[in-house]
Amino acid sequence: MQHAELTGGCLCGAVRYRTAAPNTPPTLCHCASCRRATGAHAVGLFTVDRAAAEFTAGSPHEFPSSPEVRRGFCGRCGTSLTYWHSGWPEDISFTIASLDDPGLAPPIDHTGMADAVAWDVPGDTLPQSRDVRPA
Repeated sequence: MQHAELTGGCLCGAVRYRTAAPNTPPTLCHCASCRRATGAHAVGLFTVDRAAAEFTAGSPHEFPSSPEVRRGFCGRCGTSLTYWHSGWPEDISFTIASLDDPGLAPPIDHTGMADAVAWDVPGDTLPQSRDVRPA
């Protein structure tokens, strides 16, 4: 079921957001950049129209993780919140785990598997791609 609005925020509550429903299906990314940015073996991401996303409390600090990517996080508790790529400037991705109800954005696949660590072998039945999704 597609929900018209999603809400979420960081661990400490300093940053809160509201977005429209995803405009592309959510994914679990295993690329090296996402792993290092979040400190996890994979990160769940859902993408929305940037104009349909609003920070309702605070705003994330941003880090340029590469020349074309900016990642947003809470400056107080460090929660990873957003991913923005200059190749798709009208969209922004949010971390699924930062949603109030992560079950509202179930991932449909695993991407970036070429960079997955050796023990990271998904046990679900979702399709896996060696590459990340194109921008």
